Amino acid sequence: QVQLVESGGGLVQAGGSLRLSCAASGRTFSTYAIGWFRQAAGKEREFVAAITQSGGTKFWANFVKGRFNISRDKAKNTVYLQMNSLKAEDTAVYYCAAKTGVNYRNGDDYRYWGQGTQVTVSS
Repeated sequence: QVQLVESGGGLVQAGGSLRLSCAASGRTFSTYAIGWFRQAAGKEREFVAAITQSGGTKFWANFVKGRFNISRDKAKNTVYLQMNSLKAEDTAVYYCAAKTGVNYRNGDDYRYWGQGTQVTVSS
């Protein structure tokens, strides 16, 4: 089992940047691929990005379009989501999760979730 805690959210103007962190506890963190999802008010949860256990492969949602980067620091048991050129439509609660299933883009294939961090982008 792994426990995940997100941080780094906040209020930023459009065009600005934020770096979200997903800190994990548990010795098995390195065995999980990690994904980021988001859920805006009144909308369904959607996939943002994911990174494999080794960090060698990354997956992106189409709307990211080169604006975001995902990385992991094994020594710190942390996965980061660097978000640049933020838009008002990026406003949402962002969650990180540990993947236990097959599909990187399907939230149902992630068993362990953090509590989320709010990102608000003002236009």
